[in-house]
Amino acid sequence: MGTIEVGTASWTDKTLLASGWYPASADTPEKRLAYYAKQFPVVEVDSTYYGPPAEQTTRLWAQRTPDGFTFNIKAFSMLTGHPTKVSAIYKDLRPETDKKNVYPGDLPAQAYEEIWSRFLSALDPLVEAKKLGAVLFQFPPWFGIKKSNKEYLLEVASRCKPLRPVFEFRNASWFEGANQNETLDFLRAHKLPFVGVDMPQGHKSSIPPIMAATADLAVVRFHGHSDKWTSRDIHEKFGYDYSKKELQSWAPRLKELAAGADQTQVFMNNCYSDYAQRNASTLIDLIREG
Repeated sequence: MGTIEVGTASWTDKTLLASGWYPASADTPEKRLAYYAKQFPVVEVDSTYYGPPAEQTTRLWAQRTPDGFTFNIKAFSMLTGHPTKVSAIYKDLRPETDKKNVYPGDLPAQAYEEIWSRFLSALDPLVEAKKLGAVLFQFPPWFGIKKSNKEYLLEVASRCKPLRPVFEFRNASWFEGANQNETLDFLRAHKLPFVGVDMPQGHKSSIPPIMAATADLAVVRFHGHSDKWTSRDIHEKFGYDYSKKELQSWAPRLKELAAGADQTQVFMNNCYSDYAQRNASTLIDLIREG
């Protein structure tokens, strides 16, 4: 069985800071990251989806964490085809428009290419420190199974080399009927890591909780089961506290997944209060006990 690393999708959420999870002595960003890194070996950075990181920031992350700690970085929204706030784009690359949100097609090709280049180069300090895990590409609900979208997965992999992109879908067409085997076979054929999810079902963006290792790296993200999944309030959307019984049912499934990969990463993305941190700690204990 390969290694299993468990962490959370945030360490800076305001509701986490207010929850009391951090000791009073962890009263600066530097001390909070250092404290987090003592509890977990890996973290997923969600803020980079909303705005590309500065190289100075990633250098500080590398400096403030111990050897062996890993950061997974969520790809900037523009790179996954999501609507992107004009104000989030690099100032010199912002299009002249009255729109608040834009898509890749709204930008000149050269500007789009430059966004890719700057986003990836900003991760260099993490690469140099051997602390970059994978880059998460979470696609929008309208990104369904079709030839052009499969080709885009290959394009992303090519653009990211030698970095590791991992892929999360939010459109059920990838897994309906025979499409499930087609999707997983395609990912395996090109050694593209699949991101399995646990999330609310019955929505347009719902993906079934499929656990599959399609490369040497497997990733699982736990989004919770909030009954307010469609809320625009992210704390309502992700505010779900897993019970120990629920997590107990997941421990053997994660071990089974890890048997087919060299490395398995698990992220609790139910980021409200200290839910994710507590649930991650419980899951680590359950995996060890089993």
